[in-house]
Amino acid sequence: MYYIYHIPNQKIGVTRNIYNRVTVEQGFKPGEYEVLDQSEDIDYISKREIELQKLYGYKLDRQLYKSLFNKMKINPTEQTSTFPVPLNKLKGHLMDNIGLKWETPQGYKFEITTDNASWIANNAKVSMYNTERCYIYNKALALWESINNEKHDSIANYYDLIRKWASDKGIYEKGDSKTQYVKLMEEAGELAEGLLKKRPDEIKDAIGDMVVVLTNLAHLEGFMIEDCVSSAYEVIAKRTGRMVNGTFVKEATLKDVL
Repeated sequence: MYYIYHIPNQKIGVTRNIYNRVTVEQGFKPGEYEVLDQSEDIDYISKREIELQKLYGYKLDRQLYKSLFNKMKINPTEQTSTFPVPLNKLKGHLMDNIGLKWETPQGYKFEITTDNASWIANNAKVSMYNTERCYIYNKALALWESINNEKHDSIANYYDLIRKWASDKGIYEKGDSKTQYVKLMEEAGELAEGLLKKRPDEIKDAIGDMVVVLTNLAHLEGFMIEDCVSSAYEVIAKRTGRMVNGTFVKEATLKDVL
């Protein structure tokens, strides 16, 4: 599905993923933008975008959306990977192609993710042969991903540290799931207070505390929190739907909401 989104007084654009393109990439929260139209027909949506840009008085895109995007065909060589879009359009098209994979002649295997999309967009260079194309150096991306993966591994190690702390404190021996659930609700209340009073430090602390409690609750129920998160992601990764009144509603329940 293609969506035409409108950020008032700024722009009208097209995307296949509202959250990635507008919220993750551009920082606009639900309620700060609107969906003007949607369709599975890329020809219709490409023409409609230009019509709405004219109607709202915005600068018109030089090329139709369909000529820039239909599933990027990345061209990998020994040194570089080239993207068939202008540099100023690259970030948006990367966000629309989350999950797209490619392999280079050296054997590097890459996949577009929300994490590396920013790095790629910030480090891409305009092709000297065609300004409508841009490229990145494969080895540089591979190095960044190696360092980034080490950081993720370090974060994952915190779960082990949490479990060791809980075990040392007797939480697993003397505690139970019900008391951990009560603790979780307590931390959720602190998170709500931090959000309402707009206190970033309290929000950060409450989220961290909730992760600690959930780690311990999972352990008490015989699960590893890593497996719980992985299982949840496998479900949401395949889920389709759209934003309704600031909330993502899965396809199966859209008819009950609309």
